[in-house]
Amino acid sequence: MRYENICRGIFQSRPNRFIAEVLIDGRTEICHVKNTGRCRELLVRGAEVFLVRSNSPGRRTAYDLVAVMKGERLINIDSQAPNKAVMEWLLTERPFGDDMEPYPEKTFGGSRFDFMLKSNKTDRVMYLEVKGCTLEREGVVLFPDAPTERGAKHIRELIRCREEGLAAALLILVQMENVKYFTPNKETDPVFAQALKDAKQKGVQILCFDSICTPESMTVNSPVEVIF
Repeated sequence: MRYENICRGIFQSRPNRFIAEVLIDGRTEICHVKNTGRCRELLVRGAEVFLVRSNSPGRRTAYDLVAVMKGERLINIDSQAPNKAVMEWLLTERPFGDDMEPYPEKTFGGSRFDFMLKSNKTDRVMYLEVKGCTLEREGVVLFPDAPTERGAKHIRELIRCREEGLAAALLILVQMENVKYFTPNKETDPVFAQALKDAKQKGVQILCFDSICTPESMTVNSPVEVIF
């Protein structure tokens, strides 16, 4: 997953969850933040950030804020990037089998999952939900960074998939590299954490991978241990 027209800036402030004020080439620009999560530990005044300059006419903002430096660590915070990176991964690496073709945005029950994978040789079907993870504490990554009723709903629907004999998986894509392990954020969202544990017990695959991130790209990288 690659970006075009990347530039560097210095974060100033975030008046609301949709926009940020960023110093770019000596001027303060109003930029769109491609993540409506809190990102409080990331978007701090003076942080180095990376932005995509848009060429679309009529846009209210000329830049999209997509990544930030946290110390020496580059973290992608673009909420649309995980699905794009995972689609590339599904097509190139075929992690669930060479015969499993991915189809984005497919509905099952009351949820629209990020992917349905269907075998081109058998009747095997798998539903896959992807969650991007940007919260890191001393090398440990956690999800979510804010309560997510929608996230728990998706997990319950994945359990329903298993109950109906379908394969189901939740993939936590960590939007950074070199982390210790992943654990659900019980403190912030105990309901999600319990749903995740229930899903594992019901046979839903709980997967976690980190990413190789540069200012211009994000690629699914290596498995990360999941600890409940």
